[in-house]
Amino acid sequence: MGLLVAPLVGTLAACSGVQLAGGNTSGNQSILTIVPTGPSPTQAIQWANNPYDADQRARGVGAVANATFGGQEIFVEELYRPYLEDDDAAVRAAAARALGRHGSPSDAIGLATLLRADEDTNVRQNAALGLQRVHNPEVIDELIQAISLDNEEDPAVRAAAADALGQYAERRVLDSLAATLDDPDLIVTHNALGSLRLLTGQDMTDDRREWVAWLRDADEPFAGRGIYEYPIFRRGKFWVEYLPFWPAPPNENPGTPTGLPITGETAPGSPDA
Repeated sequence: MGLLVAPLVGTLAACSGVQLAGGNTSGNQSILTIVPTGPSPTQAIQWANNPYDADQRARGVGAVANATFGGQEIFVEELYRPYLEDDDAAVRAAAARALGRHGSPSDAIGLATLLRADEDTNVRQNAALGLQRVHNPEVIDELIQAISLDNEEDPAVRAAAADALGQYAERRVLDSLAATLDDPDLIVTHNALGSLRLLTGQDMTDDRREWVAWLRDADEPFAGRGIYEYPIFRRGKFWVEYLPFWPAPPNENPGTPTGLPITGETAPGSPDA
């Protein structure tokens, strides 16, 4: 892949005064020296397109995706989507995170491919997390496979996939989630139970037999269904974040997956101002 810095110069011109998270300022003797800042938008693009340094590519993709302008289509098309096939696992993981944040329902197909076939655990986990934020019923089979201990050895991946299934009101999803309640890892059973409760409105325990019996007799299992919202990052401030000029925690607001058909609209999660 060739460098994309030149085609993006015009796009970045409007962002020339923006600093991205993840770096620091040198040669500054003021109090602002201690405030964490990051690369300029142009530098972040240069990192993202460094063909010789995979670490810089991954960091660059992350910096652009987390910026206020990171959702522009040119970044989605020229950075995030192509990098799902990068030779380096860290870059693929960064691209999966970026598409979860800025992708469209069609991008769920690429994420599902990583979830099903990538050899790197971190990539599969980030693909599953991305599928929590983009809705496409075509990926249900991959998510169901990913919650099975026979197909996925990593509990964090199984747990993320179990949560993502909470947005799909299909009977095969309920049956698979109920079976997953026998998973040996608590994080997986916790997420599977949460998805079952959200999809059905039932407040039963994590006893698989109880759910199987209820599902067998339920004529309208989704009658009490709630609205799925993807998990978000949120924490309180550390002491240093109360200082003047220090950035606030990168907390997100709750949101529903892109493409999820619901009544009304819920704004997608984004960092607090």
